[in-house]
Amino acid sequence: MSPDLIAALNKQANRELSTSNLFRTLAYWADAEHLGGFAKFFATQAEEEEDHAKKFYQYLTDRGTVPSVGPVEAAKTSYEGLLEIANLLYAHERENTKCIHALYEVALSTKDYATQVFLHAFITEQVEEESWTDKLLTKVKQTACGGALFSLDRHISKELLGSD
Repeated sequence: MSPDLIAALNKQANRELSTSNLFRTLAYWADAEHLGGFAKFFATQAEEEEDHAKKFYQYLTDRGTVPSVGPVEAAKTSYEGLLEIANLLYAHERENTKCIHALYEVALSTKDYATQVFLHAFITEQVEEESWTDKLLTKVKQTACGGALFSLDRHISKELLGSD
């Protein structure tokens, strides 16, 4: 693999790890705010993002390169509420899509066909990530009263991902 591609893969792997850290922090924030459904949802997302990072690190290893892991900055811990978080995640996932696409462009320019194939799953994943963050933002905007927020907290995974 070219040095540029290795650097780009490492950068994305570390971005995925940072995103995991963000979701883990959001899970603790939600738990502290007594939003158990959101805490569970964000914790699940943290694990998924960590799995993404591991896939990038393992891919680098499988291609004969020792990955450069971290460092990961601490995520912000104070939020005005779920609307701020929903806006943050909406923007974050769209930026991540741009980063994955830029990585794919490096794989294309270096004619690294294996990496192009490897990235297909992440490109598809970003469609899902953008979809659920759009739904999250819409649903949070719709929670104008405490009862609506309580209901959304109870059913957040089902609402966003169609799961329990």
